[in-house]
Amino acid sequence: MELFKIGRTIPFMRHALILNAISFITFILAVFFIVTRGFHLSIEFTGGTVMEINYTQAAPIEQVRTVVSGLGYTDFQVQNFGTSRDLMIRLPLAPGQSSATQSETVMKALKAADATVELRRVEFVGPQVGRELVENGLLALLFVIIGIVLYLAIRFEWKFAVAGVLANLHDVVIILGFFAFFGWEFSLSVLAGVLAVLGYSVNESVVIMDRIRENFRKERNMSVAEVIDGAITQTISRTIITHGSTQMMVMAMLLFGGPTLHYFALALTIGIWFGIYSSVFVAAAIAMWLGIKREDLIKPVKKAEQADEVYEE
Repeated sequence: MELFKIGRTIPFMRHALILNAISFITFILAVFFIVTRGFHLSIEFTGGTVMEINYTQAAPIEQVRTVVSGLGYTDFQVQNFGTSRDLMIRLPLAPGQSSATQSETVMKALKAADATVELRRVEFVGPQVGRELVENGLLALLFVIIGIVLYLAIRFEWKFAVAGVLANLHDVVIILGFFAFFGWEFSLSVLAGVLAVLGYSVNESVVIMDRIRENFRKERNMSVAEVIDGAITQTISRTIITHGSTQMMVMAMLLFGGPTLHYFALALTIGIWFGIYSSVFVAAAIAMWLGIKREDLIKPVKKAEQADEVYEE
């Protein structure tokens, strides 16, 4: 399906060096901010108090957030848990206060606003759990990267595999750089968004690589840069339809999903746009510079097979 058709091939690779230089500088800045500023980790990683409360009717989430915020908390989470009448509140560690003291203070304020609220459970989540979440998250990221390398190497060729992984790591590091620079809260939902971006970016790279392989079969006299330019130009319509529809859905979460989905949608938004950029300019350019050629993607016909075909004719 094509939304529109471009009659002339756009010379993307002509500007590959400049665009990748900009990309490299952005990548280095992202790494610098990650190292120097670190992440504003949520209480899922740092530890804190988890409360489960219940209302007789649908829980007033915004009212609860206002009450908790009025107690001086800035880094907290309020979300539905199980049913529309149940809420889960996550509070950060407070100096000189135990989980019991925190829960009593919060419940007193909530009951002043609505006497029907009931406390169902209070639990302290220690930093040890947070460390385990970080380790498991990094392991998940590592396994995803290994899986991507194996998939691309088997389906295409090792040069495409290397180019694809570098492009995807480029997306992930830049997303993390944004969160480090602006001090946005990094939670498990954000980590899930980062992993989703990895798969999403790979999909775009695979589409372009497939078209490059097809063009190598059809166009035997074109240079590698011309083949890549043609492949990217031919997939522009598909890229706009796919990423445009996805971004509309993510934008809806960003604008109307509330605080629970805000940073998750923000991570996806950054990943979608940089995923397009990296698939077009980073992955394709790196593959070109690694020396990708027609023989790498298309197996030559054996002489014996050619002779048999001539004999049959």
